[in-house]
Amino acid sequence: MSMPFYVPPEQLVKDRAEYARKGIARGRSIVGMEYVGGVLLLAENPSRTLYKISEIYDRIAFAGVGKYNEFEALRVAGIRHADLKGYLYGRPDVAARGLANAFSQTLGNIFTHEIKPYEVEILVAEVGVNGESNRLFKVTYDGTLYDELGFCAIGGQADLLTSTLAERYQEPGSLNATIQMVAEAFAQVEQRQIDGWEAAVLDGTSERRTFRRLTQEEIAAAFT
Repeated sequence: MSMPFYVPPEQLVKDRAEYARKGIARGRSIVGMEYVGGVLLLAENPSRTLYKISEIYDRIAFAGVGKYNEFEALRVAGIRHADLKGYLYGRPDVAARGLANAFSQTLGNIFTHEIKPYEVEILVAEVGVNGESNRLFKVTYDGTLYDELGFCAIGGQADLLTSTLAERYQEPGSLNATIQMVAEAFAQVEQRQIDGWEAAVLDGTSERRTFRRLTQEEIAAAFT
């Protein structure tokens, strides 16, 4: 009987992490940033039908980069999780932190136990109401969970976008000013023509469902 090859655990984890990072590096980045009255989510996305930014629940949005089928499966699971909790308890009990924890556990289990890790990074955003703070959570391919303040970037250029935005961001501004700031950071980091925008907001002034997708006309108007 042949003996299986032995791979040290640290080498196995390193190889899986490198594999996932290479897949994510090919994904176009997304930035979430607070503005006065809500949270903006802006992504480079040439497609007009395959969205990277979507609504999860009343005050919560989801954004994913990497393999589309993998983060889309996570999005659908997140919607089911939120709907079930809202039905069993109450709509105000559904929070971004609980969803981010669920995504973190799922991705951590896949990274540890499955042959191939998910090649995704996700962002979960929640707009505060009645004076509550906004929330931005980043979850990486291995289930690591980050609680970000003010803004958050995911995707292939996340590190460069984060450092660029850290130099520009001081406090929440208007929606148009925030779109301009994030778009300028994209242009500086990518150093090329951006191939289409996808944008959405969580509008804190709305009564219940706060997610609204911005039209191309609204995005273009922000640059004028």
